[in-house]
Amino acid sequence: QVQLVESGGGSVQAGGSLRLSCAASVYTGDHFCMGWFRQAPGKERERVAVIYTGGKNTFYADSVKGRFTISQDNAKNTLYLQMNSLKPEDTAMYYCAARGGSCYTSASRYNYWGQGSQVTVSS
Repeated sequence: QVQLVESGGGSVQAGGSLRLSCAASVYTGDHFCMGWFRQAPGKERERVAVIYTGGKNTFYADSVKGRFTISQDNAKNTLYLQMNSLKPEDTAMYYCAARGGSCYTSASRYNYWGQGSQVTVSS
């Protein structure tokens, strides 16, 4: 079992920055997909950014490319999401997620979830 504990998030004005952290209870190894999803009220949970730990391959949603950066610190078993140039449409609950093996788009393919961190961007 992998437990994911998130921290960070909060409220910021448009154009500002925030960083989310996700600490895993164990080292997930080289064949795990870890990433971030978000869910705004009335909308489906969408994939924001993921990283495949084996090849360090990353994927970003078009809406966040060039603004968000996903990274990991294996020594700390921690995943990060640096969010710059935030927009009001980035307002959502952000969830850390993980699964063994390849990365998928659908949230239903991920086995492990963090508790969620609220990000609110005001205009």
